[in-house]
Amino acid sequence: MRRLALLVFCLIERQVRQALGGNQTMRGLYPDNRAVRPTGRMILYHLAGLRIRAGTTSDPPTILITRGVQAHLLELLGIDETRPRWLET
Repeated sequence: MRRLALLVFCLIERQVRQALGGNQTMRGLYPDNRAVRPTGRMILYHLAGLRIRAGTTSDPPTILITRGVQAHLLELLGIDETRPRWLET
């Protein structure tokens, strides 16, 4: 199970860095807003605060974003907060 967790951790970090392209740095991960290379730890730290609003039959669940860096990370990961992937079949 640890190996699977480590694999997912590394794939998340890799996806964000590849999506950033070029110098692979971004702002907003630290309070001083410096440009740094995102690490898996920092990515998961910021995504840990995400919440999901329950859906209904006419209104699907939505990821609730409280900070701009969360929206940026979800975008880099290719996740649409208004249409979580588990809804796609």
